[in-house]
Amino acid sequence: MSPVLRTRLTELVGVRHPIVQTGMGYVSGARLTAATANAGGLGVIASATMSLDELRSAIREVRRRTSAPFGVNLRADATDARERVELAIAESVRVVSFALAPRRDLIARLRDAGVVTIPSVGALPHAEKVAAWGADAVIVQGGEGGGHTGAVPTSLLLPQVVDAVDIPVVAAGGFFDGRGLVAALAYGAAGIAMGTRFLLTSDSTVGASVKQAYLDSGPTDTVVTTRIDGLPHRVLRTRFVERLERSGRITAVAGALGRAVALRRITGTTWPALVRDGFAARRGRELSWAQTLLAANTPVLLRAAMVDDRADLGVMSAGQVVGLIDDLPSCAELIDRIVAEADECLARLTTAR
Repeated sequence: MSPVLRTRLTELVGVRHPIVQTGMGYVSGARLTAATANAGGLGVIASATMSLDELRSAIREVRRRTSAPFGVNLRADATDARERVELAIAESVRVVSFALAPRRDLIARLRDAGVVTIPSVGALPHAEKVAAWGADAVIVQGGEGGGHTGAVPTSLLLPQVVDAVDIPVVAAGGFFDGRGLVAALAYGAAGIAMGTRFLLTSDSTVGASVKQAYLDSGPTDTVVTTRIDGLPHRVLRTRFVERLERSGRITAVAGALGRAVALRRITGTTWPALVRDGFAARRGRELSWAQTLLAANTPVLLRAAMVDDRADLGVMSAGQVVGLIDDLPSCAELIDRIVAEADECLARLTTAR
């Protein structure tokens, strides 16, 4: 392997390759995380759709499957975010990443405990803020990425952030192969993070029909919508999503209320906890109450697709890169292939005249 592929990221977290598997709700469980870690990348458990007990079990299951470093992804606006941080510390998790905006006090607590903190951001000011707060590294996702996303493409956002902060920057949004890894390194990144590409592996627990829906999609078969949870969210374009897009405000809010009831039934969350999470979600984000109510959609709609294998009834977060993916390798095969392609690409560049 080229020494160029040993980066500030690999040194910081102790992995062999500068490749991160992002935290994806109902997707990044113990199996996918451990498979990524065993393959030399940084696997990350998605905890937002887990209870505290489920998260503890997932952490211990990953540790049973691998001795390699791995991470846990948290939502800082969750009612029990502090408890989840303390759990990660108690379980000696190497890395904690954050979905959406992190909290300064949580970053400080993790740093004091020796846990590497890596927030995800989609805009330059957010990267500068978390770097000033003491984050150890930052994942920068461009607008072509899946899930919650911004409007600036990776090719513009990445160099902005690399030039502005002095911590390792991990590039996300549009990556799937070794050429992309080399391109990210050329911009000054310390590695790449991928969600859609890891979802489409044989180690992913996502059902066959949903995986096929992804494989059948082209680069223009995604859409950014605010109808799911009130925030811009890139998902596969399906008939269900098109119906959400066409629905009026009253219909959308009524549907969100119904899904909030479903979320409470699935997770056992109490109504007071749902209300507290609603206040937390609004804090600092200028969401209307209608948008806050829409936020209840995400876990239920993701679960329908990612757990129940119902592409027709759920939503499927997806980056535009989905249109360039046509196979389901194991995590080991995928990472080995990316590293080999990167080595070949670097060799061509260094011998070109």
